Amino acid sequence: MKKVHLFLADGFEEVEALAVVDILRRAEFQVTTVSIMETLTVMGSHGIKVIADRTFEYSDLMDADMLILPGGGGGAKKLGEHEELGRLLAAYASQDKWLAAICAAPGVLGRYGLLEGKKATCYPGHEKYMTGASPVAAPAVLDGHIITGRGMGTTIDFALLIVEVLESYELACHIKDQILYRQ
Repeated sequence: MKKVHLFLADGFEEVEALAVVDILRRAEFQVTTVSIMETLTVMGSHGIKVIADRTFEYSDLMDADMLILPGGGGGAKKLGEHEELGRLLAAYASQDKWLAAICAAPGVLGRYGLLEGKKATCYPGHEKYMTGASPVAAPAVLDGHIITGRGMGTTIDFALLIVEVLESYELACHIKDQILYRQ
């Protein structure tokens, strides 16, 4: 069973986090939501409270196949300022383990030098934060072991690409059909 950790901070974009969790659980991945806040309760950018599975400080986080960062300007800013998360992302990158970020969150990967020489996408206007990347205007981009997504409207493309790389194209297509995506 594939295992992923998705990180939440106050100000996260709800659709980018929860739709990804939904699609990955449909793929039967073990998805753990991790709050970088001091509590399990995290406030989304549109006032929706979510209770994370665990907090960052009480988690063994090196055991996953992928780390995922949802966007939302305020949430991405907090994720980028969390130095322990930055070290964790760098550790995954150094082991060629999977990283994924959408909307404003690819800037977090850029902040830690993880997009150097890679094609990546992000929410329009945030390209300047993707240090070292070659920006691409696409719904979702795969380069090496990094997946980036453009924004809330491309969340399903982003999540299905995660399913494809961690499991299979066939499973991604099955889920796409199951949820009537672009039918």
